Amino acid sequence: RELLPPWLVIVAGLTGIVLLCVSTKDVPNVFGVFQYAIVLDAGPSRTILFIYQWTTTKANKTGVIRECSSCPVQGPGVSNYSDSPQKVGKSLEPCFNWVQKEIPAEEHSQTPLYLGVTASTRQLNLTHPTLSDGHLAALTVALKSSPFNFQGAQILSSPDKEAFNWVAVNYVLENFFKYDWRGQLVPSGKGMAGVLSVGGTSTQLTSKVEEENQAPKEGVRLQLYGQTHNVYTHHCPCHGMDQLRSRLLSVLIQ
Repeated sequence: RELLPPWLVIVAGLTGIVLLCVSTKDVPNVFGVFQYAIVLDAGPSRTILFIYQWTTTKANKTGVIRECSSCPVQGPGVSNYSDSPQKVGKSLEPCFNWVQKEIPAEEHSQTPLYLGVTASTRQLNLTHPTLSDGHLAALTVALKSSPFNFQGAQILSSPDKEAFNWVAVNYVLENFFKYDWRGQLVPSGKGMAGVLSVGGTSTQLTSKVEEENQAPKEGVRLQLYGQTHNVYTHHCPCHGMDQLRSRLLSVLIQ
């Protein structure tokens, strides 16, 4: 039998090494078109626009996504525009100009756009519902004028926001699933991390209830990657970074 040429053996070996070293999560999608979604996280102190990307790959009927990039919106949080809601749309323009370049033009009309507002606007809704309604209406007008598929602006309840934080942290830590040596998705076998999230005006504590049949009194039940998770949430208003900064300043003055 004729031996293989030495150069072919060397090329094959180098190719194998590269395939073993490159993370399967970094391999580009060559079999289909990426899909995108845009999420505006409107907190009390600032707003950030996030772009997410995914393919048709799923793990036990749940999508596998990754964060592409983000754009911090210049200026204060959206609740600070309650007296002049028309300025909200103006503050979002630079990030929307940026995101239109990041996402292919042919995907704009198919890209869902979500807005979630949290603690400060939720408080405004309780104390001044008329101002809050006008505020959300102005946001809706601004977002509907974009070329993307606007899905709505929502004031997130405390349990929902905390559950989203918990999902995000455990997703990044690969606690739901992992990639095996073949590049396929398999259960990770790891436990779930608890989350202590310190925001501008409040702090949230989130953890999983280990007993399968014990539904949390404060929290939500999630079905993710083929498993059910009972997530306990606890909200601590007026215990955020703003209050911590004020207490620290008070101590320094004294």
